[in-house]
Amino acid sequence: MEDYENLDFEDINIDEIFDTELSIEDEYKIVQTRYCKPKLFRPVKTVKYKYAKELAKELHEDILNGDRVYAIISGNFIFGDFIEAFLEKTGLIADEITLSTLSISKENVDSLRNCFEMDQLNSLNLIISDYFFSHNRENISYIYEELDIRDSFQLAVAGIHTKTILIRMLDGKKIVIHGSANLRSSSSMEQIMIETNEELYDFNYDWQKKIIHKYATIRKSIRGEKLWQAVAKSEQVGKERMVEHHGELKQQEKHFIEGSQEAHSKSEVANG
Repeated sequence: MEDYENLDFEDINIDEIFDTELSIEDEYKIVQTRYCKPKLFRPVKTVKYKYAKELAKELHEDILNGDRVYAIISGNFIFGDFIEAFLEKTGLIADEITLSTLSISKENVDSLRNCFEMDQLNSLNLIISDYFFSHNRENISYIYEELDIRDSFQLAVAGIHTKTILIRMLDGKKIVIHGSANLRSSSSMEQIMIETNEELYDFNYDWQKKIIHKYATIRKSIRGEKLWQAVAKSEQVGKERMVEHHGELKQQEKHFIEGSQEAHSKSEVANG
């Protein structure tokens, strides 16, 4: 006990701790975590809902205004219904939605498809667990069939157990939903937190986009301006290499001429 009484914590610099990067030594070796400084406390609105559409209908304005909503939800709660109803009630467009979940049901896939068809969703990223991908091939086929439209969908598969929904609205607002619930109904009570929070969004999006980049399952063609930029860059690199190669040839020619002249001079001296 005496050893603990003599400990002095006055020299610990909390700012240095928050700036420390920790690498996760797992099979992917692409994700890094960082301590995140806590923000000033904001009151949390606690609610209980059985159905997703009810939550979206009653609290969509509060969420957009910055309220943090902590909800206890029933096993009948379908996340996709909440996203669909939220976009419908607000009339806003989600520029991009990124979801990570252990598993996803066909009902949730249907709701996400509806978001595309309502023209209120521009781009969708879905990260699912490798376990679900291996054991639910029927659902996987359904995901590709329903969501791989307009070249606006990406499915990544990785060893994850996270349950997050990251929504970036077209007007710039960033909404985060996280909790215990997967994107499928269950017979269990679940809890979720919903908040408009740019810092939390950016923190999660940063590591999730790395997984999407490395473990994407859909190969996408390059179009439009990106395609032109890629061609222009390739052409510029080609020109630079040609100039560099031409310079090397000129240098070799110079060395050859100098060498020939030197050899000729030596020959003249030897014959003289």
